[in-house]
Amino acid sequence: MAVDYIFITDSDSDLPYHLKEQYDIPVIYMPYALDGKEYFDDLGQTLDHKSYYDAMRAGANPVTSALNEASYLDYFEPILQEGKDILFVAFSSKLSCTLQSAAAAREKLLQKYPERKITIVDTLRISGPMTLLVLKAHEMYRAGKPMDEIASWLEANKLRAQAFFIVDDLKYLKRGGRISATAATVGSMLDLKPIIVEAADGSLQAGDKIRGRKKAIAHIVDQTVAAQPDPEESPIIVLNADSRDDAERTKALLEQKIPGANVLIENVGPVIGAHAGPGTIAICFIGKEPVKA
Repeated sequence: MAVDYIFITDSDSDLPYHLKEQYDIPVIYMPYALDGKEYFDDLGQTLDHKSYYDAMRAGANPVTSALNEASYLDYFEPILQEGKDILFVAFSSKLSCTLQSAAAAREKLLQKYPERKITIVDTLRISGPMTLLVLKAHEMYRAGKPMDEIASWLEANKLRAQAFFIVDDLKYLKRGGRISATAATVGSMLDLKPIIVEAADGSLQAGDKIRGRKKAIAHIVDQTVAAQPDPEESPIIVLNADSRDDAERTKALLEQKIPGANVLIENVGPVIGAHAGPGTIAICFIGKEPVKA
């Protein structure tokens, strides 16, 4: 069934490039800088993920920034001029002001094109959980579902998309202001691995602290199993920030404990990576119940 609107997402979803290409999903690339050089996050095409994390290990300082209103105007307007509406599936408004820029662009464009419609869904998610929402929503799009139906599904289910991130080196959380210098020093001395979660309000929050990386991985596997993801509904994504061996071990544990699970290994993108750092591992899934506030 043909649809009269365009489905768009942004690169803070960490949508794997091969899936973007496979399903022909339009992606708005978000800006960042690495040691003063500006990039757009084109899903690892210009600067591959390994090079990015190697640069961080060597001391490079990544800085993320918000896309401005003019950029959204430039992206959205040609679509409206073609007589199409827009469904924009965006990353969490709690983590950046870029959604405000998209909303401002929307208001301007709807004054100019009052017969058109732009729906913006604030997923309150980022990275792997957002990828899973995008994949499910785009499946509905390919099936010809109306824009309002997809937007309603996303609103009803977005908090079921969850992640557990294990940070390998606490200095990156300290640098981003997510933990204190004292907490970083003590945590490093004790080999504590904080588990970062995507909260119900769309923020990133530190949860359990587990001593040792191996135990931390086992812990987030058990937490994932407890959340009861349905293998028939969605894959599970194991993200890694140039930590492939641990990702493979995590995948094996998940496949052992969740029969029938389709576990994909993908990359942590530069935005989450700027705060979490190289060596980060995450499990992302759609759980049976939404994240509790």
